[in-house]
Amino acid sequence: MNAQEIIHSIEAEHIKSDLPVIYVGDTVRVGVKIKEGEKFRVQPYEGVVIAKRNGGINETITVRRVFQGVGVERVFLLHSPRIDNIKVLRRGKVRRAKLYYLRDRVGKATRIKQRFDRAL
Repeated sequence: MNAQEIIHSIEAEHIKSDLPVIYVGDTVRVGVKIKEGEKFRVQPYEGVVIAKRNGGINETITVRRVFQGVGVERVFLLHSPRIDNIKVLRRGKVRRAKLYYLRDRVGKATRIKQRFDRAL
């Protein structure tokens, strides 16, 4: 076995199989595990997926939301143990792979049409 195959076999143990199919433009709710003292709790983070990066165990999504008038973006490593669950709330109809143009828009201009041909 060469080094590449060894790395791939180690990564295969940690890849999650229960993730939903996520597309750019979808509105998702990500449950993030937060440690407070000795306890863990799950904090939901809801927003629009503006970017997705594939790459096996290094697969990430960038989720954007507006909180108190300020745009906040978080990058989530999908196969991380800190991600408790991901739920797709609605499918978005977009024509781009990256929705970075939403950063320059405010209010109703950031709305994305809903897509009904893909199941939740």
